Amino acid sequence: MSRKPSFANLRGTSPALKQTAAGTPGAGEAIDKTPLSRQGRKQIAGFFSPEMSFAMHMLARRQGRSLQALMTEAFNDVLRKHGESPVGD
Repeated sequence: MSRKPSFANLRGTSPALKQTAAGTPGAGEAIDKTPLSRQGRKQIAGFFSPEMSFAMHMLARRQGRSLQALMTEAFNDVLRKHGESPVGD
């Protein structure tokens, strides 16, 4: 007997799969759990020093803005610096 569970045993345990199996919202349709704020967007990630992370989070906190808003501003500034049009958010 295997000590590790098989992924096959997980079928039917996921809420998304249960809803699909039950016929809601539609049999065979995948349920998109992506939050509305992320739909139609792509993630950009990077690794930075702890000092950079702390500084960016503190600046965001002081300005009452999100880290994502600051990153958008920074990326648009880089685009302008290199002669490209800023994209916005």
